[in-house]
Amino acid sequence: MSLLTGFRVFQLGRGLAAAVCGRILADVGADVACDDPDTDGALAAYLNYGKRIAADAIANAELIVCEGGPAALQERHHDVKSLRARNAKATLVFISPFGQTGALADAPATDLTLFFASGISRLLTGQVDDLSEAPIRPVGEQSAFLGGLAAACAGMHAVQAREPGAIVDLSLQEVLATLALTELARAGLTGKSGSRKRLTDGNGATVCILPARDGYAAISPREDAQWAAWLAAMGSPAWGSDPRFATKADRVANWDALHALMSQWSHQHDKQWIADKAQAAHVPSFPLCELAEQFKSAQLEHRNFFRPIEIDGRTVLTPGPAFGLTLTQGARNHVERTGSLPLSGVRVLDFSWVIAGPTTTRTLAAMGADVIKIEAPGRGDPGRASELHTVLGQAKRAIVLDLKKKAAVETALALAAKADVLVENFATGVMDKLGLGVEALRAVNPNLIYVSASGAGRTGPQARGVAYGTLLQSFTGFAGLNRHPELPPRVGLAWLDPMCGLMLAFGIAAAIWQRRQGGGVARIDFSMIEAMLWTMAEPMLSAQSDAPPKPRGNRSSRYAPHGVWPCASSDSWVSVVVRDDEDWRRLCGLVPALHPLAQLGFDARVKASGTIDHALADWLAPQSALNAQRTLLQAGIPAAALATSLDLVHCEHLAQRGFWEPCNTGVLPGLPWRANCGRACGAAPALGADTDAVLIEVLGLTQEAIAALRASGALG
Repeated sequence: MSLLTGFRVFQLGRGLAAAVCGRILADVGADVACDDPDTDGALAAYLNYGKRIAADAIANAELIVCEGGPAALQERHHDVKSLRARNAKATLVFISPFGQTGALADAPATDLTLFFASGISRLLTGQVDDLSEAPIRPVGEQSAFLGGLAAACAGMHAVQAREPGAIVDLSLQEVLATLALTELARAGLTGKSGSRKRLTDGNGATVCILPARDGYAAISPREDAQWAAWLAAMGSPAWGSDPRFATKADRVANWDALHALMSQWSHQHDKQWIADKAQAAHVPSFPLCELAEQFKSAQLEHRNFFRPIEIDGRTVLTPGPAFGLTLTQGARNHVERTGSLPLSGVRVLDFSWVIAGPTTTRTLAAMGADVIKIEAPGRGDPGRASELHTVLGQAKRAIVLDLKKKAAVETALALAAKADVLVENFATGVMDKLGLGVEALRAVNPNLIYVSASGAGRTGPQARGVAYGTLLQSFTGFAGLNRHPELPPRVGLAWLDPMCGLMLAFGIAAAIWQRRQGGGVARIDFSMIEAMLWTMAEPMLSAQSDAPPKPRGNRSSRYAPHGVWPCASSDSWVSVVVRDDEDWRRLCGLVPALHPLAQLGFDARVKASGTIDHALADWLAPQSALNAQRTLLQAGIPAAALATSLDLVHCEHLAQRGFWEPCNTGVLPGLPWRANCGRACGAAPALGADTDAVLIEVLGLTQEAIAALRASGALG
């Protein structure tokens, strides 16, 4: 049985993000019907797999997904009024570059310009040594994959609202921007935005890439014990006792010298040998792999991740869902709804920390779930050391349990007996050692949806590997492809963790829907590696062709011109994309040096790319990026200035859409969609702020019983 057996979805039109949304819904069992899907190319064939074409299926759909700005939707009769005439009760999810409202609602956009408009191109590859290095977009049409995933997440929650017929307005710009929640929160609270220019280590002392004899390896000896173990793994080099590298602060300050010394050692060894040596010492490390290497992975084979399908007369391997899933029949499957929000009445025990898990539970809390964040005494979640907890902790309750104490474990078991969902992202085996594994908790609550998130999943030969999201985006091939061809790879933005937060929130919403229908109770074993590869479907398909994917910077095989150019002020850039001959003629009307070339078709523009690049560079150099963006958009040409997080704080369009939400000292980013089914708000709790209230309300403990627990050390 699948999570969404019997759930009916209608995918309207040819939008790529809508097709991705339909793909993930079909992956977990939904019946996805289409009216006119794109059928051009291998990616379209993969996205269409398992769907059916049935235009009349719209009438009975529970969820309708369509893509386009408001003017385009109205022209195609895909607006709310037209769709309601065909289906009065379905949840409607509208996906568009900038949302259905606001100053930019009908502005043209492409994958490249959306990454500029969201600020992610500025962060993608990390800090740079030379500001003349052009920002880039990531590989594999990621705006559509992230947007489709977010649409599925929003839709799966909205469909569970008390009143039928919810409407969701999802902005791709906002989806991408919220990949960098820490940076957005910092800008919103402090009015500060960092430089793209590398300072000291550029975060290398936390995670970095080293050259190997046959490629590269990524390492992350971020803690003092891990650093000591890493020195031992390198054979205890003499320079390891150099006072310049004694503490993490010292390593940050002297990073260039340290990286050069480590590179001298790593150059002598193969990338897999380096990773194995580090992992044996419990230091997080992975080799940077080519995508083709993933098809030989024993871990992915063990988890049956790849699905063979036929495309253009040949069998290719395509990504399956990242949810290792088992379903059991609970004693009482129904989930009570106690309020108007989609997840009202759902109680979630949140054992997760840092980014991926807390991002997941932030969405669940916003959708009305009672999320109880369980932390260890002392510093609690490391996210509390930055603005991360301020934004991810919103609308949650926080308690402290010292799970090294028997009484604390017994308290956690008692809470689990009263919960609907448990989310954890500890290392494999930790929850079992604590006595809080799946079997132990199912014994006290057979209706508990138990969700584990880990690097490689809880089963298989790599299940116990020590991993962080930035290492895994290196391992999967993502970091290696996201660069200019002439430059070595960098780790860059912590991309994978927030993306996994979206995917997990979707999976949990689907599991709750299943329980609410009286279906099975889900055990989700989530793999971050598989999630990353799921979003890299396009380059994975290319990896099985005669033209495997290579780093391309901002080059495109679909559009010409397609690139970015510097503007008047320092590190000021604008992205410009010509989608077709009509865009080209408009551009030639703006740029005098291009007037004689107005009749060039695509192939001719590719051949004349040098001349075109020079003309655009000369035209854009004296302008401000925002003025250039305004001029190009007014002409109907996709363009975007490279946004900083602070630019987004002051963005009129985002203000009009209500993206930023007031808090005591500034503003915080909201969810990347607007919906009429409501959302819960509330400040992030202090460490343990709700311990007594939760124990009284959920477990019915007396003040005397709580005092006894506190005296035993169970509550820290």
